[in-house]
Formats: sequence, structure tokens, C-alpha cells
Amino acid sequence: MQARVKWVEQAMFLAESGSGHTVVMDGPQESGGRNVGMRPMEMLLMGLGGCSTFDVVSILQKSRQAVDDCEVRIDAERADVEPKVFTKIALHFIVTGKNLKETVVKRAVDLSAEKYCSASIMLGRAGVEITHSFEIVETA
Repeated sequence: MQARVKWVEQAMFLAESGSGHTVVMDGPQESGGRNVGMRPMEMLLMGLGGCSTFDVVSILQKSRQAVDDCEVRIDAERADVEPKVFTKIALHFIVTGKNLKETVVKRAVDLSAEKYCSASIMLGRAGVEITHSFEIVETA
């Protein structure tokens, strides 16, 4: 896996993935940025969310659950002093579908957290306190 990050100006950077996709990262005005892109630490959180949600949906589909939607809401806390690392991250999955079994959804979330989500496991090993919760929304 590869990526490239190129400085554009002030606190703005273009990040290009090895698969050829590009995103803009920028800092807040108080850090010399213009606030026209995501912060790098926001991207880290979104990567964690994407990794874990990918796992949950995949596991549920393989378990023959009728999943219509899956969203993860992430709340994070950072240290007050440099380096301002994440200290706590809470992931809350909202899984929507028909006749979803709570035990299967819990298993999918647990498997992602403990076995499959590289980002979650890596951050946890680095000392970040990560919690996972979920709710099920029934569709008609």
C-alpha cells in the first residue's frame, strides 16, 4: 500500500492514495490554513470508521442478515498537550435492516474490534481506549 502527500501552500496538502484517489487536507485559520479541507486527524478517524464499518457489513452479509444500512458515529478525545494523540475513541454503529438478530450484530461488531479492523487494533495497541456499541433499527 502506498500514498503520497504533497504540500500545496500554507497548511494545505493534497493526499493521493495508491489507488489514485485524492483528498484535500487543510488546517484551521489559526494554524495558517484556510479551512478548505479535512484535518489529518479527522481523516484518521474516518479511516477507522470506514475500516470497522466495512467489516461489520461484510460479516453481517456473510451471516445472511438483511442489512439495508450501516452507519458508525465516532466520538474521540485527544490529549491536551503535544503530541495531541487520541486518548479515547467511541464507535457507535447504527445497523438498519429487516429481522436483524442482535446476537449476530454484536458478533460482527466484536469480530471487527478484536480480529479484523486493522485500524482499531493498531490504535488500541498504541494505548487508545476504544469502545464499541451498536443499535439496531428495524425496517418495515
